[in-house]
Amino acid sequence: MRGRSVATSPRTELRWNLPPQPTEEIRALAGALQIRMPAAQVLWNRGYRDPACARAFLRAPIDALHDPWLLAGMREAVERLLAAIRAREPVLVYGDYDVDGASSVVILKKAIELTGGVASFHVPHRLKDGYGMRSEVVEEAAARGVKLIISVDTGIRAAGVVRHAAALGIDVIVTDHHLPEEDLPPALAVLNPNRPDCGYPDKNLCGAGVAFKLVHALFLRLEWPPERVRRMLESFLKLVAIATVADVTPLTGENRIIVKRGLAGLDRVRNPGLRALLDVAGLNEGERPSAGQVAFRIAPRINAAGRMATANDVIDLFTTEDPDRARALADQLHALNQERQEAEAAIVREILARCEQQPVSPDQFALVFSGAGWHRGVVGIVASRLVERFHRPVIVLSEEDGQAQGSGRSIPAFHLLEALDSMSDLFIRYGGHRQAAGVALPVERVAEFRERLNRFAAALLMPEDLRPALDIDGVISFSEISDEAVMEVLELAPFGFGNPAPVFLAPAAEVYGPPESWNDKNLNVRLKQNGRSLRIKAWNFAERADEFPVGARLDAAIAFDEDPYSAARGYAPWRVVLKDVRPAAGLAAHAAE
Repeated sequence: MRGRSVATSPRTELRWNLPPQPTEEIRALAGALQIRMPAAQVLWNRGYRDPACARAFLRAPIDALHDPWLLAGMREAVERLLAAIRAREPVLVYGDYDVDGASSVVILKKAIELTGGVASFHVPHRLKDGYGMRSEVVEEAAARGVKLIISVDTGIRAAGVVRHAAALGIDVIVTDHHLPEEDLPPALAVLNPNRPDCGYPDKNLCGAGVAFKLVHALFLRLEWPPERVRRMLESFLKLVAIATVADVTPLTGENRIIVKRGLAGLDRVRNPGLRALLDVAGLNEGERPSAGQVAFRIAPRINAAGRMATANDVIDLFTTEDPDRARALADQLHALNQERQEAEAAIVREILARCEQQPVSPDQFALVFSGAGWHRGVVGIVASRLVERFHRPVIVLSEEDGQAQGSGRSIPAFHLLEALDSMSDLFIRYGGHRQAAGVALPVERVAEFRERLNRFAAALLMPEDLRPALDIDGVISFSEISDEAVMEVLELAPFGFGNPAPVFLAPAAEVYGPPESWNDKNLNVRLKQNGRSLRIKAWNFAERADEFPVGARLDAAIAFDEDPYSAARGYAPWRVVLKDVRPAAGLAAHAAE
């Protein structure tokens, strides 16, 4: 490798993206919606420019969920499932071991049992079985008299297994969201908004979202009273929301409704397992978690089961009615998550040590790291951490018994699955989507994989794609920051992939006092503008303290967070957070980027 080290080089400066600000049009939108300019700027710049469209985004009513019958194959799937329920045929729900897969299993199993059916489940062991459906599981199901298997969050690339099931007299309904191969599996029904012939309006559902659609259609087919259907859907939305956030699907369109409504119900949870999980994650009864808290406190504990042990514990957690059993399982997930964090940190340290010895160079547009005995349950998270650090696609592989198996994560400009499709001859198996994928290949072909992936990425990516960007939603003056304005911005939540927390440019703010350091990592920064002074939280800015000399004028990129601790003490329920800062240069300089 050659060139400057990414691992040891100075901090990479963010690209600021400030879109044009047509003030009069935005002011008209604000007037129509009766909101203040900061929130109106965000709506405008994210494409919600028609007042009716913007109102629908803000309200996200459950009635705006799409008709489940619009999914291709839904009628065939519901009729077969309903026949099994009425005949009390045993149904096997075949899932996956991550949050999305395990949640999907719980959702469908509970719905089948709620409607009078009989359901068992199978979730593969990540380390023993790997990802996807397996023929031996189908054979075991046939021996038990199973005549219907429903896959959730898996199966779209399992044509051989589906064909084998048919030969054994088992019908298969595939529900999945991953990208299909050219030919669909020969199942009785395939529910996947991403199948080419499916006209479903929203292609971004996660696996639990597709399973939820099957449940919704089943309830409608049973002709339950509308209020009962609504009540049941709201109950299931809690888990669907957690899965949607955990699977990093865009929080726009239908997913926004799912997450907004699902999170709203998490402040009043009756399920003993979910309540116990929220407790060990530090979320009290009556507290409504944000999407960020789901992503960083709830989802990792669920994922830890499948990464470090077996996801069966998650199914047990969410299906038990015993509060003591639920608490024991939640404590177990908490302990597994701590074990996962330690395994992840050890691999990251080893990889970064390698990068110190052999630095990453600018002509490496994609990275493949491989090591003997790395814990396969955490390599996907490690890949995510390295994408954050190097801002380029990363694959992390664990070598064992002649195979290299692992996971990859990508950047917005790079479609990871398309890259893998272009070199499918390398793999024993692979699958995934644009931002994440899993692979298995012979160890002796890892070097070839590294070279071919980099060559593919180099042909598509530009150097600017490897420079992280900060998207700015609008320009704000400190004088515009009020309780009402901030709460309107926070109402645009849930924030996450596809709908990030809004960032505003506060131009030419003056540093009126030295920054205060705390925890050796963070700063409290003092800025004033137009006669208004603010103390701003600057997370992980301690190394940049010299950028805040008293009297300096800075362009500050800021965001707003909820602050329940402040609210509990009688102060404002929000805080200002610094995202980035530069010497004042004027709006035109930032717009030019």
